[in-house]
Amino acid sequence: MAITYKTFNNADLAVTRTLLHEVIPITGSIVSGTYVEGTTNETNIKNYSHGMFQSIYDYPYLSSSANHIMDITVGYPADSAMSNSSPLAQQMQPKKINIYNQMSQLLVGFDHTGAIRPFDKDGDLTGGNKIKEAFFITFARLLVKDEIQKNTFRMSFATGGTAGNSRFLNSMTVGDYGADSSYKVNSPAGEYGILYTSSVTPNEESGVGLLYYQAGVAVLTASVFTSSAANDFGSSFGSSATSADTRNINTVLSGTAISASADGFRTRLINVEFNNTTELNSTIYFCRANHNEFNYSSNPTYLTGSKIRVKEVSKDQPLAYITTVGLYSADKELLAVAKVSEPLKKTPQNELTLRVRLDY
Repeated sequence: MAITYKTFNNADLAVTRTLLHEVIPITGSIVSGTYVEGTTNETNIKNYSHGMFQSIYDYPYLSSSANHIMDITVGYPADSAMSNSSPLAQQMQPKKINIYNQMSQLLVGFDHTGAIRPFDKDGDLTGGNKIKEAFFITFARLLVKDEIQKNTFRMSFATGGTAGNSRFLNSMTVGDYGADSSYKVNSPAGEYGILYTSSVTPNEESGVGLLYYQAGVAVLTASVFTSSAANDFGSSFGSSATSADTRNINTVLSGTAISASADGFRTRLINVEFNNTTELNSTIYFCRANHNEFNYSSNPTYLTGSKIRVKEVSKDQPLAYITTVGLYSADKELLAVAKVSEPLKKTPQNELTLRVRLDY
């Protein structure tokens, strides 16, 4: 146990903040088509009895090696034109409305009257360019870490029906272009950027979604699938569809289960890529041993027969070897220990400054 303590002053402390980034690629083959048993069962896709969302894993989810990648769900508000009176819609419509309202409360918030704000394509919450029908892609914290790095998110998917063996008909790439210098902060969930279809002069017309960086949630408007070239969704949406099925996105979102809509989105997903961010905060302690300090050891083995072991001549100055630095509280309770790579010789003729970094 230490018997000599030295108090830090302001000049002995430094605080740093470091952002570490990691590239996260998610290919379409992982989310659809890699782990297929039989004709339709994908063992890395988990559907739940509540039917509210679908979970995607990078490996069959019953395996201990599986990692959760993301969840996919859909929703629309109560005043959406996609609500109808079909039997399945009557069953699923409340869930889709609840999902939209829940995501809006968390990511957009409420207005001055207490009403839930809808998602807005350009981030101007008072404007009229709203996202009424949306796909919600929630990425796992394992991938996002502290947040998604701005201007790194790119998502490619097919907007049209299949053509022969190709499911990448009429592909589109969206991204948070320019978000590193232009992003929104008027969200209760933190910062978010607008997803554009083009990096060239992004504007309100090319905005098709929102990306919430700290929450790790992408909101994509269903209108990207409503062009005339994308009207045929084929058998990818819904397990009961046939190759001759020509349902459009309106029919899919209003008249099928959420899991079927998620299946259709997955089969059209080509690639997702972004950089995550890990914020590393550090306090650096400069432990200074002046020439007249720490030249004697409190270790009992430092003495033998009441004499210092490392001295051969009585007139020699004492010396010690520093191997450990202890950080103590004001009450002299040991909080942290740092070890040096090799013992450092300390004598009255030298001074040492040891740099100890505490990360959190």
